[in-house]
Amino acid sequence: MGPLEGYKVLELAGIGPGPMAAMLLADMGAEVLRVERREEAGLGVQRPLNCDVTLRSRNAIALDLKDPKDVEKVLKLISRADALIEGFRPGVMERLGLGPDTCLETNPKIVYGRMTGFGQDGPMSKAAGHDLNYIAMSGALGAIGRAGEKPTPPLNLVGDYGGGALYLVVGILAGLLETSRSGKGQVVDAAMVDGASSLMAAAYGMFAAGLLSSKRGENVLDSGAYFYETYECLDGKFISVAAIESKFHAEMFKLMELDSSIVADQMNREEWPKLKEIMAERFASKTRDEWVAIMGGSDACFAPVLELDEVANDPHNAARNTFVEIDGVLQPAPAPRFTRTPNPTPTPPRKANMVDPAVALKPWLEPKELENWL
Repeated sequence: MGPLEGYKVLELAGIGPGPMAAMLLADMGAEVLRVERREEAGLGVQRPLNCDVTLRSRNAIALDLKDPKDVEKVLKLISRADALIEGFRPGVMERLGLGPDTCLETNPKIVYGRMTGFGQDGPMSKAAGHDLNYIAMSGALGAIGRAGEKPTPPLNLVGDYGGGALYLVVGILAGLLETSRSGKGQVVDAAMVDGASSLMAAAYGMFAAGLLSSKRGENVLDSGAYFYETYECLDGKFISVAAIESKFHAEMFKLMELDSSIVADQMNREEWPKLKEIMAERFASKTRDEWVAIMGGSDACFAPVLELDEVANDPHNAARNTFVEIDGVLQPAPAPRFTRTPNPTPTPPRKANMVDPAVALKPWLEPKELENWL
């Protein structure tokens, strides 16, 4: 099941983008095995296991990476893996005896995925940090926020998951493709600062062209424009409009029953505050669901702003099964989707103490090796 069926990925347990990358690969059918540390202090935001969604769809074993015997066990697994994911600070894997040179000597075909905040080198490479710090360095954080307000943290989507996990997965998949031709593995250096900066490519292009100001909240895509904004409705709920193109803008005004003659030039920024007031007053005259009935499914580039407890019941999301419930926890279904090799159904998160080592290791080791291991 899944396009990555048959591929083996070894994940050295970490937080944030590492587990997310491993989840995405497992969602697509890879056999992912997570190696947890036997004595691990609480990392990240603690939650019940079934709510730790990014740990889904894979088994786990516990090893002491400071024990040479357990390091040898990890190397045995590496010899059978197609890819590895590690998220330690630069130099840690080398000190453990599991650096790229050692692993590539053990398995010349392995794609060695390294996930860090600041990268493997540079003045900040060994500093501690989190998503907010990485997107601050990329310029992304400074560009997000409303006019006159301080930068707004966009959850941890841009650094950890957009610039981190997704770029690591892209790197691993590209590495696996190249290995299928050359027969040689390599290191993927995925840094969240690099990934978040890459996500800003279009924004930097607009900035260079004079279409994006360094002042937050005064641009087309950052809440400056009246036609690319969220508005509060009569019931206190919100809607979103993103009618950038003129034909979509005309449709939006038509459905809102606004006179298009009030807009002489849609891109005249001096007119935006006045038009935003007109839009706000109009949207505040009806409830969110009333606006959905009027504008939903139209070419006005409209959508309701759904709360987390509403998404599964939205007609479109429900029709596509965009969300699934696993072990009582609502969560996103695997994405993207494949027609010929559909993704397997996700399974609940499992800790090493919940998994029979013989079951977890069976796809990786031959019966005699498994017997010696246990």
